[in-house]
Amino acid sequence: MSALPALLDTALSLAAHAVPVLPLHAGKVPFGNCPACTANACGGRPNMKTPGPCHCPDVCHAWAAATTDPATLTSPPWASAWRRASTVAYHPGGAGLTVVDLDDPAAVDWARATLPATRTVPTTRGQHWIYQGVMRSANHVRPGVDVKSTMAYARWLGPGIGRMAELPDAVRALVVKKPSTVRPAPQAVTVPARARGGECRHRTPAYLDRGITMAEQRITQASSAVHATVYRTFLAVLSTHGRCGCLTDTHMARLFTAAQAKGESARHCTDAWTNALTTLGL
Repeated sequence: MSALPALLDTALSLAAHAVPVLPLHAGKVPFGNCPACTANACGGRPNMKTPGPCHCPDVCHAWAAATTDPATLTSPPWASAWRRASTVAYHPGGAGLTVVDLDDPAAVDWARATLPATRTVPTTRGQHWIYQGVMRSANHVRPGVDVKSTMAYARWLGPGIGRMAELPDAVRALVVKKPSTVRPAPQAVTVPARARGGECRHRTPAYLDRGITMAEQRITQASSAVHATVYRTFLAVLSTHGRCGCLTDTHMARLFTAAQAKGESARHCTDAWTNALTTLGL
């Protein structure tokens, strides 16, 4: 018997419980959900879990494709996608959940020693710990640990066991307190950012905030080439503020949030930031 009925039944059951779902190819790769994106024709890269440049009116890949509408799930192009799908995924943030993805036994041991107990789901190599609550998603928050909530998707591997706990501060801190990639460079004290013996002008709240606000607006207003716009914006911010140590995790989070609102993944944001740092020699 085809795997279609089982996958679709699972998807419809989850959707009936207000869990947004989507089909995945083998290898945890999402489908596009509009005709223009069939077979990644719009630029999505089939070997990656995140979409490439897409000129559709709305973002239609990955987590953004997840839905609770049974008519959508059972109609074209979804009907065709289910016939080729290998598993069901869901959007945790859309269901009011956060998944701590523990990718290996060492990560599981760390979670047991560090995080409040909650519902757990076994995975191929580790576990998903599921909490009630929503937060920003981020990959590689520590070795073997990803956080999946808003703008992310996770495989549906079953309901799991145990009582679901409220999202704790210890999980939120994994993202909020992630070490910044922007550090005062060794030569920061010699950079000609100080004038006439005064303080670095970047430390003036209005100056720095205005720069970050302008960068957010540049990303938000991008109508195409979002990937390139995000990278160029990060490069511009770092070229101005990256050497004096004025940028904080809060500034970085504002830029990442703006980029993710345009459909960028957390990993794309991190890669763009890292590439900009490398280009500038920071």
